Parts: sequence; structure tokens; C-alpha cells
Amino acid sequence: MTNSPLLDPLPSLKIKVYSSSTTGSGSGLPDGADLLGVLPPGTYPGDFSRDTHFLHLRSASLGSQQLLGLPRDPGSSVSGTFGCLGGRLSIPGTGVSLLVPNGAIPQGKFYEMYLLINKAENTLPLLEGTQTVLSPSVTCGPTGLLLCRPVILTVPHCAEVSASNWIFQLKTQAHQGHWEEVVTLDEETLDTPCYCQLEARSCHILLDQLGTYVFTGESYSHSAVKRLQLAIFAPALCTSLEYSLRVYCLEDTPVALKEVLELERTLGGYLVEEPKPLLFKDSYHNLRLSLHDMPHAHWRSKLLAKYQEIPFCHIWSGSQKALHCTFALERLSLACAELSCKVCVRQVEGEGQIFQLRAPLAETPAGSLDALCSAPSSTLTTQLGPYAFKIPLSIRQKICNSLDAPNSRGNDWRLLAKKLSMDRYLNYFATKASPTGVILDLWEALQQDDGDLNSLASALEEMGKSEMLVAMATDGDC
Repeated sequence: MTNSPLLDPLPSLKIKVYSSSTTGSGSGLPDGADLLGVLPPGTYPGDFSRDTHFLHLRSASLGSQQLLGLPRDPGSSVSGTFGCLGGRLSIPGTGVSLLVPNGAIPQGKFYEMYLLINKAENTLPLLEGTQTVLSPSVTCGPTGLLLCRPVILTVPHCAEVSASNWIFQLKTQAHQGHWEEVVTLDEETLDTPCYCQLEARSCHILLDQLGTYVFTGESYSHSAVKRLQLAIFAPALCTSLEYSLRVYCLEDTPVALKEVLELERTLGGYLVEEPKPLLFKDSYHNLRLSLHDMPHAHWRSKLLAKYQEIPFCHIWSGSQKALHCTFALERLSLACAELSCKVCVRQVEGEGQIFQLRAPLAETPAGSLDALCSAPSSTLTTQLGPYAFKIPLSIRQKICNSLDAPNSRGNDWRLLAKKLSMDRYLNYFATKASPTGVILDLWEALQQDDGDLNSLASALEEMGKSEMLVAMATDGDC
């Protein structure tokens, strides 16, 4: 059997999906607006006059050309104006965010900053051998800003990190689209310009320079594993004898699924069943897809072979978006109102999944696509000042004052980093004016979806810093 000719790509479509924002500048970049001269609309709770009072004083030249030249898809971009109090940019439903810590922007300065996901395939690096793209390509800007402390870019990734068979790298896009290595994890030196905190499903990157970044990996010993997700779509309404099932093989990231959901909405498709995970190993074996238990009295498959395959290299590279197979079918009578069958997807000599499908032809199950498209983990796109952070500024200052100075017992910022599992390369924090402050910034980025200070309080309690717990109970909302 050979690969089926039905492995044809979907058309390249430009999709606009509008989302709402409850705080800050909203999502997207409105056409014709001078973003550097307009205060983002919205109501900010509490006393926020310190930053907003001086917004009109900022330089109108800061990044204006970059902002006005950006793609303006509200579903994959967001912008906001930040001062010395900092804040956070988030693209809902993607796992992509940018944390601007308090003090990162110089006193009296205001920057219009932006965050966007690059959707085009040509915005990804061309990799060789067993290298693979593990995250979306993300741009944060404008470039060239003077930052007083690192900002933190969070991107989702699809590496199975429990098996440590990866060589991870962060790459950045330089001039003329050329990609350069920024750092190889666990090979950092004092000259390394960033720090990567790798979690199970995301990577948090401390950056001194804004730009375009992507997280990549290289397998060694042919034992690394990528997390994939499988999603099956069918026509929302079928009035002819022709019918098709599209089976997507995607990186297991919110970005990849969101892009396909948006694409299928324009194609009139609906998600037949919840996506299923698949662990895909660096074994050079293809992904095999087959259709089973279809009632032949009512349906006929147009596929001559018993199965289709997606080549290993197409999946492993991570550079091809919306990768899929199409099963072209024909129902033998218009009276047939349902397709029932099994779809089997597995890596040859590897793991697999089985979908048991019951797809109605006359009507689409209510909300099957809209619910997934409109249910991001957070609807906030821009949070400004203290409302973007879990740790009140007064508590933060007390913790820094207590832990910044090294002591002979080691009961300082180094132990805090260890307790919070941020001690992979301590020399990075040691070079900062306030090591504790940068560690707390990273903790803030990791706690985006959590609502309390429990993990930090537990770490301080284990360190014997009872006075900090008293301060948190008195001044904070723990």
C-alpha cells in the first residue's frame, strides 16, 4: 500500500475571529488607529491614576511603525499600553501571554506593547534531521525597547518532557527572516541572554529583548516523544450523496486546535467527537489512518487502499499546519441519515486511538464547534498595573528585602528558587539586582490561571520565613 493522493492540503484562508475583552485595550489592532496616541478603552478598578495620568506624555514614536504594520487578526494578536507598574498581555484560548513586571519599564515611560501568533508556515524555522518545532512562532514587541528587568513570554509546547530524551533550544528570528539559536537548555553560561522555565505543557521565557521566538527540540537516541491531538470533522449539513471526513493530526497545543476550529468554521465543518491525544515517537514510522465497520449497505468508500498514511517527517518537523487526511465517502441513498463507523489512527509499531463515530447528516449537534471556539481559559486580554499580579507590591518588597542578601545558611533566594523548582540555572538569577524579584516575576507567570498565593506561602513556610506569612496574612489576600 502507498500513501493516498487524498492527502491534499486545505486551502489557505485568512480568518478573522473577534473576541471581547473585559479589561484593558481589548484584543486586536483596529484599522487606522494610532495606537501610540490613544488610551486603551475600559474601566480599571481601584486607584490607577498614577499610570493613566501621564499616558499623553509618552513618545508617539515608540514602535509606531511596527504596530501599524502588524497583521490585525484579533483572534491571534493583542496590544496594550504599559507604564512602570507593568501588566500582562494574553491571547485567549492559546496559552500565549507576556508578563511585564513592575519596574520593567522605566519610570515616566509608557510603551504600547503587542503580542501576536504568527500563523503562516513560512514564519517557522526550517529544521533538519530529528529537530522539530514544539511551539507556535510568537512575536512580542516592539523591538528595541529599553527594559529595566526581564519580561516573561509564555508559549505552549507539545514535547513529552517526562522522558528526558530531548535537546531543547530557543530560537529567534533575526533580520531577513534568518533564525538564530538563543540558548540550548542546560548549556547556559553567564552570557546567556535569557532563561527558560520548562513546564509540562508550556515554556516561560525571561527576556531582555523583545522579538520573534519559537521553542524547538531535537531528539537523541530516537526516543523523544511529541504530544499530538487527533480531531475529526464532518460537514455540518449534507444534502448530496457525497460526504467526507477530515482527520487532523495536530500538535497538542491550544493554538493548533484553535486554528483548525476557526478554519473548519469557514469550511462548514463540525467537530464530530472530542479530540483525542496521541504520543508520537521519533521512530521514523508513519501515522496510519483507516476506516472500519462502515455499513456497506448504505455507504461506499472512494479510497482504493485499506488505509492512508501521513509520512513521519511531515508530522515530526512540526512545520506543516492543519495536517490531515480526507476520507471521501458516498452514501447509496438520500434516505440514509447517519454515518456510523470506527476511525483508527495509530503510529506504525506505536500507540493509537479509535474513534467510534455516529455522525448525523441532517443537522449538526448543537454547539459542537462554537463551544470549543468560544471557551478560552481566560477572556482577559490586557491587565494593567497591580491587577495583573497575585502578589501585592508591599508583600513582594518585604520578601525581596528578606531573601535578596545571601546568608551562610543558604536560607535566601537560592532556597526559594529550589522550593519553587526554578533552580535549573541559578547563575541567571544571581546576575540580577534583585534575584528574589525575578524569581517572583517567574512565579507570577506560572500562576496565571491560579487564584491564590498558596504555593508561595508553602515555600516560605518550609524556609522558616514565618514573618513573611504574617505579612501575607495581614497585607495580602491569601
